[in-house]
Amino acid sequence: MSFETRFTEEEQLLLASTPTLIGSAMAFAESSGLATVKELMESAKSYMAGLQAYPDNDIIQGILPNLEDRNAAMAQAKDFRDKTLARLKDKGIDAPEKIRSLLIEDAQHINELLKEKANPKEAAEYKQWAMSVAANVAKAAKEGGFLGFGGERVSEGEKTLFAELGRVLETDTRLA
Repeated sequence: MSFETRFTEEEQLLLASTPTLIGSAMAFAESSGLATVKELMESAKSYMAGLQAYPDNDIIQGILPNLEDRNAAMAQAKDFRDKTLARLKDKGIDAPEKIRSLLIEDAQHINELLKEKANPKEAAEYKQWAMSVAANVAKAAKEGGFLGFGGERVSEGEKTLFAELGRVLETDTRLA
């Protein structure tokens, strides 16, 4: 059974938007100007890395755009962005705290959805991918400090969010 037939359109959007929501929530866990920009760029890069990291995962491959067809990929990305923004607007998400709250709620739904409709390997790989987005964003830039000096690679806010996300997804909660 394919990704499109196993999951409803709403479930597909949830599966696709959660890793990007993870990246945004991690980037804004300790909002710090230029570091946040670097983290958001890392979020997009880590999201797309799923194509190569999990080539046999029907869920991840069903979510991510096929880069061989540039026009279709652009159309898919635009449609995904529009639907995701509409969903955030409908839910009144207009602040980092609300993003974090929605993320935890969505991650709980994802965990149940994966238990119900994914095989164990697919579920584990999806969770690894999602957590890799979180870890890569958290490590993308130092927080605090001045002009790049001092600060810490992973802030307390990022560590806390990572651990909470890992608990909800029932996966590794250690941020290496």
